[in-house]
Amino acid sequence: MKLFRYLVVREHGRPVAVLPLSLIDGLDPLGQLGARYPVTGAERGLLSHVWHCYDAWLPGARHLAAVVEAMRGLAVELGAEWYGFVNVAHDSPLREGLIGLGFPAEHIEDRFRLDLRGLPDPFVHATAKARINLRRGRRRAAEAGVWQRVGVAAEADLMEIGRLCAVTAARHGTGGFYPPELFAEFVTGLGDLALAIEIRQEERLIAAGVVLRDGRRFHAWACGVDYDVKGGFSPYALLHAATAEQAVHEGCEVLEGGRGNATFKLRHGLSRLGLDACLLRA
Repeated sequence: MKLFRYLVVREHGRPVAVLPLSLIDGLDPLGQLGARYPVTGAERGLLSHVWHCYDAWLPGARHLAAVVEAMRGLAVELGAEWYGFVNVAHDSPLREGLIGLGFPAEHIEDRFRLDLRGLPDPFVHATAKARINLRRGRRRAAEAGVWQRVGVAAEADLMEIGRLCAVTAARHGTGGFYPPELFAEFVTGLGDLALAIEIRQEERLIAAGVVLRDGRRFHAWACGVDYDVKGGFSPYALLHAATAEQAVHEGCEVLEGGRGNATFKLRHGLSRLGLDACLLRA
């Protein structure tokens, strides 16, 4: 079961704080809470945003106490056993505010980002070996008939991209995050806020990413990779390079590299930012 609600705090009729919420059966779809909270993972939880959002925050943070009280009441009303925030940045005022309201803050995952300001290219902070591998991989890929395309995502074959993302995520038990029809409908609705980056060997899609743009940050939001390629190169490395270069091309300040795959991302110059879960029993 999934149910979505939106909390809106108003002062004299004017909205001053907003928060999307998701009610899910199966509080812990990524298996990150069991070692930190007394949960089996099957409980019902009322959570901030959705698990796939790695950037939980609250517009109108000074109203956090009112939001938390409303969350608690809604959790009781909906029969949730736990409520709170997941994927809260470790260095954020939101985390400090939640701790002040009695929430624990337990580290669950890391996300990765690259500050692009002042960089002549996005690989300056990559290791020497990573830069050598990228040059070699690009040369081999070109010899093997690989090419790339970047464009507004709504104009790409989003069903094809969604299927590749789902297959890739299924390796980690999260393939359900990308139902292709819903994925295509959602991304299409974003218009030019979403870009599709496609890597193809001849005509076959071997890597694809959907990137979200907010004017300052370039979010590597979803990706899929098929490693069954000829030529001795990494499609994922090509996709990362194309994404980083597009971020620089668009003048973005920050590349948001998402969660997981720490070894690759640290090797390519991204920095680590801890994410916490702040949960209480309803």
